[in-house]
Amino acid sequence: MKRILFLLFAVGLAANMTVMAGMSTGKVRKETRFLTDKMAYELSLSTQQYNDAYEINYDFIYSVRNIMDYVARGYEWALDDYYEALDIRNDDLRWVLSDAQYRRFLGAEYFYRPIYVTGGKWSFRVYIHYPNHSLFYFGVPYHYRTYCGAHYRPHFHHASYYRGRYTNFNHYSAPHRVRDQRVYHSYRRSDFGSVRFRPNTSMRPHNAPTRPGHSSRPGASATRPGTSRPSTSTRPDTSRPNTSRPGTTTRPGTSTRPRPEASSGPNRESGKTSSSSRESSSRRNNSSGSYNRNNSSERNHRSSSHGNSSRGNSSRSSSSSTRSNVASGPTERRSSSGSTRGNNTQSSSRSSERSSSSRR
Repeated sequence: MKRILFLLFAVGLAANMTVMAGMSTGKVRKETRFLTDKMAYELSLSTQQYNDAYEINYDFIYSVRNIMDYVARGYEWALDDYYEALDIRNDDLRWVLSDAQYRRFLGAEYFYRPIYVTGGKWSFRVYIHYPNHSLFYFGVPYHYRTYCGAHYRPHFHHASYYRGRYTNFNHYSAPHRVRDQRVYHSYRRSDFGSVRFRPNTSMRPHNAPTRPGHSSRPGASATRPGTSRPSTSTRPDTSRPNTSRPGTTTRPGTSTRPRPEASSGPNRESGKTSSSSRESSSRRNNSSGSYNRNNSSERNHRSSSHGNSSRGNSSRSSSSSTRSNVASGPTERRSSSGSTRGNNTQSSSRSSERSSSSRR
């Protein structure tokens, strides 16, 4: 008898520990990502909507992870907590999705009412339509590993953090609460029709898990990571994890690259050399031109001196004047020519005197 009582106590303790253990945080992230990924695929969510929907689904799954075992065991208070968390989640999504997207969301019960119980176990309806648990259409959300419930309603005076965040499209007109619908009982039978609820279990016990809308988990501060995420209207990135690559704006531009200067190094010296060579060549040309002109004048002077029989004196004077012209430049050229003319006149006068004396 004692053994039987001990076994019953051990079984009850193990069951209680299983219920209280619920779902780990890593498991919550995986389930949340899978559900949000399929919502983004079917509802054509943008990147910002994808990230916000991940937060909302995370808060919902985290809130119900410890009460779903109570629902499967037939406790009315746990069922009420579940639908309260579901209404909060669906109302937050109303401020993220457009009117057309939210209507499609309401038409898919595996999105609108994602959890059901069968065979004493609870599961997600999305796996009925997507049985491959490793299939993902998009990469991980922006803060997949850092979000811990910072945008849950208890941290914002029980108001939706996402209200007024999207102003570029129209939202669904009114909140669509499951418990306010006429078909609530049919929804309840569809979700938990296999559960036999116990009588007198509507009162919430003092040792029950935290009620939805009252969070005691990490993330009580509204300044947790994930509050400043990129806003974009494009579709979620289809790449896999570690998609945060450096943008093109962070790459060094062509303007910052060092460019060779035209006037630096050997080019500067070569420029000087070429300029000096040009100057020297021009000087040579000038000197050669003046020399040629002097030679031509010398020839003409020689011819004139032959006619006047004064070849020796004129050639000496012209050669001396030519040397002086080459050495002294343009200013001395004029003086030399003047001296040449004077010598010519002197030589001519001397020749005339000689001729007159010979006649005598």
